[in-house]
Amino acid sequence: MTKKKKKEQSPVGRFFTSRLFLIIAFVTAILVAVSYARAYYQDYAIRQEIARLESEVRRLEHKKLESFELLKYVSSDAFVEEKARVEFNMKKPGENVMVIAEQEGMKYQEEAVSEPESSTLNNPTKWWYYFTHKEVSNI
Repeated sequence: MTKKKKKEQSPVGRFFTSRLFLIIAFVTAILVAVSYARAYYQDYAIRQEIARLESEVRRLEHKKLESFELLKYVSSDAFVEEKARVEFNMKKPGENVMVIAEQEGMKYQEEAVSEPESSTLNNPTKWWYYFTHKEVSNI
């Protein structure tokens, strides 16, 4: 009776019940699964790239704000005045400038006086030596 049923089925019905159809369906399912896995991985990679680019955008925006603050300061009158005073030795109109020239042989009292000698001198004498730039060993 089974042979009768097979003969009674149409060629299309026999194809769908054959092993060839099963193999084709299995290969098609594998190809669909591989395509889905590849698409899922590409989506994952794109999301990672988007997250990296968003963090880069935040970093660059922060750097841009810092640059604007620096530009604002550099453009200010206070910066121009500071640069003029420090680099070009300029002064404001009506301002008096006092220059203190450094002498090569001038030393600070702390460097010139050693502890044992300075302990025998009284305090006003130490101050006198400090302001007159005399060393204790010269006296």
